[in-house]
Amino acid sequence: MRLDSKSACLLAVLLVAAMLSGRPAVADDADALYRATVVVSGQGEERRALGFALCLKDVLARVSGDQRLADSERVNRLAAEAGSYVTGFGYRDRLAGRPLHDEQGSYDRPHDLTCDFDRTKIDALLGALGSKPWPAPRPRVVLLVRVSDMKGRGFTLANDSSGPQDQDMRGSLEAASKRFALPFLLPEQAALAAEGQDVGTLPKTELADLAGIAGDDTVVAGTLAWSDKALGWVADWRLPVGGKTYEWHARGVGYDDAFRNVVAGAAQILSGNGQPADLVK
Repeated sequence: MRLDSKSACLLAVLLVAAMLSGRPAVADDADALYRATVVVSGQGEERRALGFALCLKDVLARVSGDQRLADSERVNRLAAEAGSYVTGFGYRDRLAGRPLHDEQGSYDRPHDLTCDFDRTKIDALLGALGSKPWPAPRPRVVLLVRVSDMKGRGFTLANDSSGPQDQDMRGSLEAASKRFALPFLLPEQAALAAEGQDVGTLPKTELADLAGIAGDDTVVAGTLAWSDKALGWVADWRLPVGGKTYEWHARGVGYDDAFRNVVAGAAQILSGNGQPADLVK
């Protein structure tokens, strides 16, 4: 079943609005793929080594698009050598401007640790792990997600919606987009209201048609619902690629995890690394 002309026009407007609602959070700078930032307590050598290891995992997942590398046993064993892949690093005090006090001295004061990694070494390491770089620029992804919150409010998350959690959800999506170097966009509220259509529950046959309507951009559609039974959010995601619709899920998670799950899953699929794993807590 294909979309009728009325629905096609609505969805085309949705996607154009999403493209115009803001620039992607991720630049095409290839060097940025080999840079990662994590939070560490203080600037001591032990904490720095831990930060290097965490940054290495993030960079391997970002450069390859394969989220599984961050948790692989072999990468975990390489953690102690992470510093040998680092070409430079720097700190940013997360409490800058606040005076030290007894419970938060200079030793454990939280800092953002940013590391730059050697591209040649990282690419070689990916090859040794049976993977390869997923080069920039990455495709842009339009996210159409229907949300049902814990108070029974139902809405499609938009770039300019103003519900009690909307801004925090947009922040979670932006953070995940930056972490995995895959630009995600949201539609504008006015376009969503054009005909009151619930784009978050389109059937699979219509979802496959969205790829053509979006032109060079990709569409992920899904639902995000609070569940008392699951003690958290339940997310279901769908992404049509190459005539196949991929589906993956998250259960009993915070919405930060749910948005990381959708971005990481899309990155894994679009980079050619196959089916994402479900996230269940």
